[in-house]
Amino acid sequence: MSSAIHECASARPTRLSRRRFLAAAGAALGTSLAIPTLVPASALGADGKVAPSNRVGIGMIGLGRQAIAHNLPVFARAADAQVVALCDVDRWRLQFSKDNPAAVAVAQRHQFDLDAMQGCFRTTDFREVLARKDVDAVMITTPDHWHVPIALAAIRAGKDVCCEKPIGLCIAHGRILADAAAKAQCVFRTDSEFRSIPTWFKAVSLVRTGKIGQLKTIRTVAPCWNTPLPMQPTMPVPEELDYDMWLGPAPLAPYTKKRVHALKTYTAGYDRPGWYGNRTYCDGGICNWGHHPLDVVQWGNGSELTGPVEIEGGGEFPPADGLWNVILGFDLRYRYANGVELFYCNTGRKTGGSESVHVRFEGTEGWVCCWYGPDRLEAEPKSILTAEVKPEDFPFPLENEKRNFLNCVKTRQRTLEDAEVGHRSSSVAQLGYICCQLGRKLTWDPATERFPGDDEANRLLALPPGRAPWGVA
Repeated sequence: MSSAIHECASARPTRLSRRRFLAAAGAALGTSLAIPTLVPASALGADGKVAPSNRVGIGMIGLGRQAIAHNLPVFARAADAQVVALCDVDRWRLQFSKDNPAAVAVAQRHQFDLDAMQGCFRTTDFREVLARKDVDAVMITTPDHWHVPIALAAIRAGKDVCCEKPIGLCIAHGRILADAAAKAQCVFRTDSEFRSIPTWFKAVSLVRTGKIGQLKTIRTVAPCWNTPLPMQPTMPVPEELDYDMWLGPAPLAPYTKKRVHALKTYTAGYDRPGWYGNRTYCDGGICNWGHHPLDVVQWGNGSELTGPVEIEGGGEFPPADGLWNVILGFDLRYRYANGVELFYCNTGRKTGGSESVHVRFEGTEGWVCCWYGPDRLEAEPKSILTAEVKPEDFPFPLENEKRNFLNCVKTRQRTLEDAEVGHRSSSVAQLGYICCQLGRKLTWDPATERFPGDDEANRLLALPPGRAPWGVA
């Protein structure tokens, strides 16, 4: 483990007075471990509104398509939060104000007011966000290779953390982050929205309360949109891009547009950026997008604090020396200690995208299947869908993932997908990725997070060291 990781995981400074107030207010009202008790707005400010001094100050780190479409709007609309800092290595993205017609169009589409963001602190360096006293929590929406280093630095700075999935690019880094979050007792939310989708939430509630009998088999898929791309010619770095900061923990590499991101606009399309196709910054659909359904698999199986014990299958890889070189396809089988089998494959570049994503839970008395885009729920027998699930039997909140995070920042409760749970869900995908790389059956010990007696596989639990000072080993 590098000194940089040890430093980031060290003890954090004292919490801000605003957060201590919110936590104390939650404690005074009497909180439940299962369902957070919220601080009434009337108790925080006049006229039923949250006083500005008691709003959760949010620092947005990363302003790409995911942040603009899904993350920033929720925080900007929240009455008990205030976006106080914006950070992105692309300076043009920081021009998110009412003076920018493209930004205004986005704000109108997602129904939030840009006026409150006029005074936001703006920077290309996330460290400046973490140094601010008005930032209570951060939303990390960066390329995957930056998730763990920034989250660790935020924990060290005493911030609560909402971080896009997946938890890093390897199991070793996820373990470091989960341990650091637990030691610091920060509020951490792995940002995957699938636990907040009503149909997926209901499917898990039916499984966890025994409505399909004893769970035996789970089947799920994730999309792989990627296509191979040869290495592209080196290009001049755009003036508005801090490319060295974008690379961060990754090895030095020449700039070319398709390594980084897409068009210079907030509103044009929703195509995935170039880094999504390169193994240095992302493991592809198997680990990135696949975290969503696999997290629901873990939740439904009651294995969200552990993992499978056996993995077998294979995958298809393009030439490793290409610019876009992530896995193109995979077909995997997992076995858990409780005997449940998980079958995980991709929808394919030609057979469908995210609309084909589903999780099907099969039990001794029937099955239930939740689908994504458009969301729907199916079961056999159909009577399963009308079975009553009592709140005391499934005591989890159904709420937007950012709302879950804000509620827990105020009450100091555990989020629905904290760092440990997020790490375990990412690990399921990463185990499959390792299996595809080796092309053989693997045995896994989820307690030690090692492949017993398998040095070749264990070497793939970590990544090769990157550059100082961000490298993690």
